[in-house]
Amino acid sequence: MIMRGFLVCSVPLGSMLLLVACTPRVELAASKEPITINLNVKIDHEIRIKVEKDLEGVLSKESGLF
Repeated sequence: MIMRGFLVCSVPLGSMLLLVACTPRVELAASKEPITINLNVKIDHEIRIKVEKDLEGVLSKESGLF
């Protein structure tokens, strides 16, 4: 009877010890060398201006404004 009680208590305790012993460990450390980033960037843009019809008339060569 005592042996059975010991066995009942030791199995969960042993399982817990095995789980704690197998816990993975992750370490993070900063690099000692500077980080170099090389970028080749091409910026292409397009500008669209929408002029209303009345404004087009004011700015046209026939209006004499310019």
